Amino acid sequence: MINIIENYKRVRNHTEYLCSFLEIEDFTPQSAAFASPPKWHIAHTTWFFEQMILLEYDEDYTVFNKDFSYLFNSYYNTIGKRIARHERGLLTRPSVKEVLNYREYVDEKMLTLLTNKNKEVNTLTTLGLHHEQQHQELFLSDLKYTFSRNPLNPVYRKENYVSSLNSEEGWLAVESGIYEIGHQNSDFCFDNELGKHRVFLEPFKISKALVTNKEYLEFIEDGGYEKAKYWLDDGWHWLQENTITHPLYWEKLNDEWYQYSLSGLIKLEDNDIACHISYYEAAAFAFWKGMRLPTEFEWEIAAKNLNWGQRWEWTNSAYLPYPNFKISDGAVGEYNGKFMINTMVLRGASTATSKSHSRITYRNFFAPNTQWQFTGIRLAI
Repeated sequence: MINIIENYKRVRNHTEYLCSFLEIEDFTPQSAAFASPPKWHIAHTTWFFEQMILLEYDEDYTVFNKDFSYLFNSYYNTIGKRIARHERGLLTRPSVKEVLNYREYVDEKMLTLLTNKNKEVNTLTTLGLHHEQQHQELFLSDLKYTFSRNPLNPVYRKENYVSSLNSEEGWLAVESGIYEIGHQNSDFCFDNELGKHRVFLEPFKISKALVTNKEYLEFIEDGGYEKAKYWLDDGWHWLQENTITHPLYWEKLNDEWYQYSLSGLIKLEDNDIACHISYYEAAAFAFWKGMRLPTEFEWEIAAKNLNWGQRWEWTNSAYLPYPNFKISDGAVGEYNGKFMINTMVLRGASTATSKSHSRITYRNFFAPNTQWQFTGIRLAI
């Protein structure tokens, strides 16, 4: 079993590996309020260790830069004020070099602190590493959106993260019954997975395969984006207000469909699993097919017998607390609980998810209009 120091080095080094494919000019631009710049991500994940651990448990720790708490706090109200989210791309200073020096400084202090084998420090460090892995995927999804706004269709690296095929087909039948839901062992999980409880499920079937580009194109060509009857009312208004006629990153050129990827503009392949689908689009597609999205409870029970991990999969469940959910004291209590409104649960993982950062009980969540994450559709009946 990998120890905490080795794990710390592994996760932190992977962030820097992701940065190694960037040019210096790529670190700062912000293309939308939801898409933070790479420089902000690498500073914020470092700020987490400084703020949540070093300031609390290292009596000799000296803050690297007193302004960084304001610049790189994300949403922690208990810690203090922070820069507006949509202005993160205005931070031409501090320089990338200074942010990397910040990471090196905090890493040195953290590795020294971890040698003390303090249980509370190890627990918070593990949380911080999973937090950083979340940001590694956000790093890729945010960078992709920013690059997609560049008319040159820049290439990040050869891996495009969207060329994924289904390995199974057909349907998995699940019998009715009472099932246990929630995290049930001593391994790491986020607090929103806790609260093991029972649910009763009616019999259902769930697809072994995710919806492909070809299947989704059939929806488009049948006028799926033009017929209000398929859409939730909020989704229909979202379509009209934003003039949306196809998934994010799709583009039709000379009667052929292409999509922007992190390896540049590529042809849309029929058998690849559809990606960057919002909940609104997923629900409309399911309605058009005469089917539905699974609930998160159905997904969790079925997942033991499914191949998953290619796309974050929308469920038909609102993001709500499990029974006996408790918000932790202090700033870490702001991590999940306060977002339990106006969002939908996704399950699984994606091709952009960092290794060792997925499990059947993981509850991801985003607003229903979210397209820029690596999201797809699994149907149920």
